[in-house]
Amino acid sequence: MLSPRALTMLSAPCFLFEYETRERYEMSMRIGKSLVVNGKTIVSQEAWNAELGAKHQQVVEWLRSEALDGILLKRNENVAWLTGGAVELRVLTPGETGVASLLVTKEGGRFYLTTANEAPRLHDEEFGKLDFEPVIFPWYADGTCEAALRLARGSVACDVPTPGFAHANLYPLRAGLQETEIERFRWLGRETADAVTAVLKELTPGISEYAMEGQVAAALLSRGILPSVYLMAVDERIFKYKHAVARGARMEKYGMINLCARKWGLTVSITRFAHVGAVPDELQAKFHATAQVNAALLDASRVGTTSAELYRVARDAYAREGFAGDEQMHHQGGATGYWEREWVATPSGSETVVDGEAFAWNPSVRGGKVEDTVLLRDGKIELLTPTPELPGLESSANGTSYPATGVLVL
Repeated sequence: MLSPRALTMLSAPCFLFEYETRERYEMSMRIGKSLVVNGKTIVSQEAWNAELGAKHQQVVEWLRSEALDGILLKRNENVAWLTGGAVELRVLTPGETGVASLLVTKEGGRFYLTTANEAPRLHDEEFGKLDFEPVIFPWYADGTCEAALRLARGSVACDVPTPGFAHANLYPLRAGLQETEIERFRWLGRETADAVTAVLKELTPGISEYAMEGQVAAALLSRGILPSVYLMAVDERIFKYKHAVARGARMEKYGMINLCARKWGLTVSITRFAHVGAVPDELQAKFHATAQVNAALLDASRVGTTSAELYRVARDAYAREGFAGDEQMHHQGGATGYWEREWVATPSGSETVVDGEAFAWNPSVRGGKVEDTVLLRDGKIELLTPTPELPGLESSANGTSYPATGVLVL
C-alpha cells in the first residue's frame, strides 16, 4: 500500500515527496524479488539487480554526456527496458504510452509519475519492489511535465515529442541485450513457438481466419503473452498479400500463422505454415529459396554490419535463388527487441549491428516465407523460436547451416 502520507495528499493538485532535500541518490537501481514464472525462477533477484543497476548507470551517464538534467520516459518499450520488464503500464493495448511515466535525473533520482486512481495498483503490482519514488496527482490534472522539470531542476529530455523538452532516442542504449534479458527472451520465444505449434497442428479444412486468430490469442494469453500482430491467412490470400490480415476466409488446403507477441516489453516474431496433403513442388521450391535468403541474412548479421549492407545481402541472395527483385516486394525484417522491428534493412540504412542484438528476418517468395526470432551473441546465431516438431529446411551460407522451418503436412 502507499504510505499514509501519500494517501492523504492525493487530492492535492500535485503531490511531490520532498526529494529536493536529499543531498544524494543511490546510484544503482534495486528490485526486491526474483522473476518467477509457474514456480520456476527465470531471473534471480541478484541478477535482476545487476541488470537494473547497469541500466540506471547507462541512463545517468547518457544524461551527463548530453548535458541534460533528467529524462522523462513515457514510451512502453523504454519503461520496460529500464525496469527490466518488471513494470507493465499498458491499459490501452495498442497504446505507445501507458498510465505512468518514469523520470531519471543526472543525480540518480528515480521517480514514477501517475494519477491517484492508478497509484494504488501501480504501487502494489508494478513498483512496489522497485526503488522508484511516486509522484501523484489527480486524474483530471496531469502534472507530469511540470513535476519532471521541477524535480530535475533544469533541462529534461522526453522520448515522446513534448514542448519544452529535448527529444530522446534510447534505442542505442537498449540494443545490446544483457544476460537477464536474454533469459526472458528465451522463455518468451519458446512459449510463443510452442503455442503456434499447438494451434498449427490442429488446423483443419474449413477453419476460418478469424477462428485461427482466436485460437492463437487463447494459446498466447493463457501463457501471459500479449499478441501484438495477427496475420492469419489461408490459400490464395497467402500468395496475394504480404500483410494478409484476417478477413474470415476459410481454409481449403493452405494455412499461415504469422504473428508478433510481447512479454516483459520484449517482442518475438514467428511465421509457420500447414498444408492439407502433399505440398506442391513449386511451393516447396519457394520455401527452399526463401530459406537460403534467410541463411544469407543470418550469416551476415555480424557486429559492425550496416542496415544497407544487410539489404544488399538479401537482394543478392534473391537473385542467386532465381527471384531477382523480390526484395522490392516487402521489407526483409531487421533488429528486434523492445519493438517489433527496432529497424529494418533498407538500401540507405545506417543502423549498425551490435553484439547481443536480436533479429527477426522475414524473407518471402510468393507464398513461401521464413520468419524466426534469433539472437546474435559472440559471433553466433541462437534461435529463440524453435519448433522442433515441425519440418526443418536445409539452408546454409558460407558453409554454415542455419535453422529454417518448412510446411507442416496435415
